[in-house]
Amino acid sequence: MEASPLKKYAAEAFGTFVLTLFGCGSAAIAGATLGTLGIAMAFGLSIVAMAFVIGNVSGCHINPAVSFGLFLDKRLDGKDLIGYWIAQFIGGIVAAAVLMLIINMSDLGGVLETGLGCDGYDAASAVGLSMAGAFIVEVILTCIFVLSVLGSTADEKTAPFAGIIIGLTLAFVHIMGIPLTGTSVNPARSFGPALMMAANGDMTALSQVWVFIVAPLVGAACAAGIWMAFKKRESR
Repeated sequence: MEASPLKKYAAEAFGTFVLTLFGCGSAAIAGATLGTLGIAMAFGLSIVAMAFVIGNVSGCHINPAVSFGLFLDKRLDGKDLIGYWIAQFIGGIVAAAVLMLIINMSDLGGVLETGLGCDGYDAASAVGLSMAGAFIVEVILTCIFVLSVLGSTADEKTAPFAGIIIGLTLAFVHIMGIPLTGTSVNPARSFGPALMMAANGDMTALSQVWVFIVAPLVGAACAAGIWMAFKKRESR
């Protein structure tokens, strides 16, 4: 029996909370120890864990770009798209607030010292990537990631392993993306930390967050277009 809308939205909020808390938390608290690969795996393993917890409730999108891609592929209706988006952003904001609280109660120098795993470009990028470069990178990375979701969940043969496939793909795109932008591919995961940094007086991430909202949605649209083109070719 299909879960009620309220349960779906609650599951999406919870899943996005876990992804943001553990992914961004790993970057902020232990990034120097874990390195790029460790942070990438933290994000990827969060997806794997949540896929087996809430996958049968909401589908475990926990990402507005994923929900948008599935909406364009006609697997999610407009009402649920809006509900999922609201829930995902709430989950990301609450997770960032909890992470901020944890850091401020620790001997880490506060969030202005550790950051909250925010994404960025120019001086906020580890390699000084420009705004245009960040936009292009996020479109490409999100396109690849959302394609993995569309592909792995469309076939009943791969669906049971979709959580693992999607989690590994998220880790895969983070390995390249972390030095460039911090890797968003998820507007909710970017907005929550940016908002909390602004609450602490650092407006950089919030002023740049539009890139990490718009570019992932464009990437999801590209993924949906590519996926639909593949499906048309197969049906001939």
